[in-house]
Amino acid sequence: MENAYYLDQLSKCVRCGSCKAFCPTYDEDSTETMGARGRLALLLGLASGTLTPSPALHERIFSCTLCGACSGQCPPGVDIKELIYHGRSILKNDDKKRQFIRRLVKFSIKKPNLSFRLLGMTQHLFMPYLLKKGLVPFHLELPDRPLRDNVKVVSVSQRKGRVAIFTGCMVNFLYPNLGESLINVLHTLGYEVILPATEVCCGAPLRTLGLEEEAQELARKNVELFSKLNVEAVLSLCPTCTLTIQREYPALIGEGIQKAQDISSFLADKIASPGFPGRPSPAKTVLYHDPCHLKYGLSIEKEPREIIENMGFDLIKTDGDRCCGFAGIFCFTFQELSHKLLNTCVNDYAKSGAEMIITSCPGCILQLSNGCKDKQVVHLIEVIEKAIVQKPVFSLS
Repeated sequence: MENAYYLDQLSKCVRCGSCKAFCPTYDEDSTETMGARGRLALLLGLASGTLTPSPALHERIFSCTLCGACSGQCPPGVDIKELIYHGRSILKNDDKKRQFIRRLVKFSIKKPNLSFRLLGMTQHLFMPYLLKKGLVPFHLELPDRPLRDNVKVVSVSQRKGRVAIFTGCMVNFLYPNLGESLINVLHTLGYEVILPATEVCCGAPLRTLGLEEEAQELARKNVELFSKLNVEAVLSLCPTCTLTIQREYPALIGEGIQKAQDISSFLADKIASPGFPGRPSPAKTVLYHDPCHLKYGLSIEKEPREIIENMGFDLIKTDGDRCCGFAGIFCFTFQELSHKLLNTCVNDYAKSGAEMIITSCPGCILQLSNGCKDKQVVHLIEVIEKAIVQKPVFSLS
């Protein structure tokens, strides 16, 4: 983003405050600078030279969850998220507090398989210590192997189509079982599945920390890789990945992966057709938790709910929209605020009477499972697999 354009976009803010109505951090801390309007004012002051970098300024700009709820509410059409990203890239060198996590994230993304193996070997030794010291917000239990460890292509005898999966870091390394479920569902529907071995991180964690150039490098690699594939769609189980590679790459490098889709928008019409051999679910009261990037970034709300109701669940309608407080690296660097957002969400869901929570984001699963001890939290793809897959063809075990 050119500085002149950046300053012009910041100047478009008319201070109406519409963005504050949906800001999760402002809901928890009603200080002006903890809302989108206040953050834009701070960035304008920084860009115009009336403010200088300081620890207090860093905390305000980096405490945004980047949920995207504010952007659609801005009358002048200011892309608030992109301005926050650019502001963080300006501040990254002065922001000493997050320098260690920047180095850690860059290393993990550069050497993902090595990082996975090292963490796997030491998790039971160091995780209790990290939890005790408050360095991690929840216990992480890594699987034995990542999703892309062995599988590259899953063929089907009577092929109806061909799709690729953008696994993303969380599904590949933390929840490979979700990728397994997606492969089994797609196989049942007659789709050949490709998992490109050279896929890299979507770059969202890097952008979160202000590392724009590093994120651009990853974006170019992914666009080059997936643009060569002859596939109907590029599916992801992570809304953040889908949003990043489809909608944010164009702002980052000038082009995105336009075939990228969330699984609910791809599957909705395919599993609702008359006569499809689905197994109705036992009557169970559930609620659906909207991932922020799916709802606000990709504007997908209807499709997951239609799928859930078609599977025979009793879907409870909840009041209001709640960010669970995960927000990627945010839950590590702003643990207290993240816990407040989680507790608000959990308390609302506790009153609903739901037996199970369904969502479409692995990050939301991780966060909500940490707070909802009395409710099962599952991904939408697990619900779909249980309903329509008669005999799984793929298993990591």
